[in-house]
Amino acid sequence: MNEAPSAPGADMRDRDRDSSEVPCYGALDLGTNNCRLLIATPAGNGGFRVVEAYSRIVRLGEGLSQSGRLSEAAMGRAMAALKVSAEKVRRRRVIRLRAIATQACRMAENGAAFIDRVAEETGLKLQIITPQEEARLSVAGCLNLIDRTADAALVVDVGGGSTELSWVDLKGAPPTGTPPLRAWLSIPIGVVTLAEKFPEGESATAPWFREMVDCVKDAIGAFRRADGLREVFDADRAHLIGTSGAITSLAGLHLNLRRYDRSKVDGIWMTRAECEAAADRLLAVSARARADQPCIGPDRADLVLAGAAILQAVQELWPCNRVRVADRGLREGILLSLMSERQTGRRKRRRRRGNRPAAAASA
Repeated sequence: MNEAPSAPGADMRDRDRDSSEVPCYGALDLGTNNCRLLIATPAGNGGFRVVEAYSRIVRLGEGLSQSGRLSEAAMGRAMAALKVSAEKVRRRRVIRLRAIATQACRMAENGAAFIDRVAEETGLKLQIITPQEEARLSVAGCLNLIDRTADAALVVDVGGGSTELSWVDLKGAPPTGTPPLRAWLSIPIGVVTLAEKFPEGESATAPWFREMVDCVKDAIGAFRRADGLREVFDADRAHLIGTSGAITSLAGLHLNLRRYDRSKVDGIWMTRAECEAAADRLLAVSARARADQPCIGPDRADLVLAGAAILQAVQELWPCNRVRVADRGLREGILLSLMSERQTGRRKRRRRRGNRPAAAASA
């Protein structure tokens, strides 16, 4: 993986930091729909403790599938969120930051120019990552949610402009660490692009929803590299992990939460029937009623059914009864990678110092 760019002013802050102060790390994910920031400190168990989280729906990819370009309005919304993020990074004295951009900036003609503008106006150095790197980070962020007693898992990361699927082989894998990734696939369909391709009209209908499901199935169905795990899924010895705002919204609806609560959603198990029942509940009500749902809101009211359609398409092609909901993913994977890299670097420096000749060590 490429070395992560430092946060603005990080070198100076690292020198000025009190030796007893726990260092902060940051992960910033600028997606097609959301801008998300997570700042955390290392925890003794190899994990981390979140000290600040920020998320704003910016719809950077709005209209991109038609125009091929990021619009001025969309870039303005994203820039406002990025300026807030940059200020939080500075205030928390983050010593190491990795800031990534995904599908919208990958496919937009002016994506690279926007990245340069972000650097000039905020000091944040965004890196446009590949779909493969996006899939790898999503799996890394969800490792603690994998049921190691299963024979396989499929991590489904539904974004605004793309969906990444990662097939994880658990049969014979060690009980800890990252299990083998058998195959991965990225399709240029996310909740924003799918909703724009299939406008809802006056009301949601079952035939309209079915069209979205079939569109996604067409994009995934020809993929054959994961066929070695087909028997495991057919025997229901695998499970899904779904990570996206749309899937966590479905889970919140399933739980009948009065307001969204990450602690109650992240890590819960749902059956395939429960996922479909939640989607059916949303199909039966108006867009206004969906917006009034506390776990959906007006910003996701027109996107949540697109997310449900993507999840249903995956479940029809790769059937398994159990779905684990993840309110985590890319940012968590980035943070764990950053912390691991820094620990590895420290161990190497200690070994080098320990191997220095005595004369050099006393010089």
